[in-house]
Amino acid sequence: MRKRAPTPSEPSTPPEADRQFVTALSRGLEVLRAFKPSDRAGLSNRELAQRTGLPNSTISRLTYTLMTSGYLLYNETTGRYNIGVPVLSLGFSCLGAMPIREAAKDLMQELADYAGDGVQVALGARDGPTVTYLACARAANGVVSLQLGVGSRISLARSAMGRAYIAGCMTDERTEIFASLSEHYGVDDWPDIHAGIENAASQIAKTGFYVNYGDWHDGVHSLAVPFPIRDEGSPNMAFNLGGPAHFLSPERMESDLGPRLVAMAQSLQRHNSTF
Repeated sequence: MRKRAPTPSEPSTPPEADRQFVTALSRGLEVLRAFKPSDRAGLSNRELAQRTGLPNSTISRLTYTLMTSGYLLYNETTGRYNIGVPVLSLGFSCLGAMPIREAAKDLMQELADYAGDGVQVALGARDGPTVTYLACARAANGVVSLQLGVGSRISLARSAMGRAYIAGCMTDERTEIFASLSEHYGVDDWPDIHAGIENAASQIAKTGFYVNYGDWHDGVHSLAVPFPIRDEGSPNMAFNLGGPAHFLSPERMESDLGPRLVAMAQSLQRHNSTF
């Protein structure tokens, strides 16, 4: 019988009660996930401990092991670590296993070119309390406005893409996401964030897309549609289109670009039975 890891939409056994769960491996992956594209100078053991919440002694052993395996590089002058090349191969293996990226790239580029300067069309999937960009398209020779690319992570709870992703989830996954986000944001911030997520679901139910005017980032207008994946071995996803507010008027977002993004997603679903 094939063993399958729990997906985000399925209830899972708490790690401490799961005999199959390897805590050391999980902690090592937490260390790798702590790095961000902006960490060009690297991270020290102390900074990694702060980001992961793990004890300094544990971090020291993990970074030594990851360095020995090539997954981290160590700078003796600065005492900081950077991600090693083997991690990149894991990322490309992940992207290569997602046929939707190849199927969508031309349609995404067409929509980006139509939308014009400053606009970006992206495809993403959930990564904990964030959404990670899996593919991006910008207008040819257009103004570069959003400094986001493949691998960039944005808020699951506040961004248009994240809220559209949640709207497309099955009930079990949505319940798990709400529990995690409510703990993450706390009693003071969660009610307003939850209301924004519910508003997104209501918009998508009516129009097929959700429009976000600055909730994720001041001065940025974006819209998104959910893109559930049928293949249980692949993650659910969402598409978004966004850019500076002065490039994207509410009228154009709601009457033109929103319907076009919905049509693009529907076309992909109709013509690609693999997802």
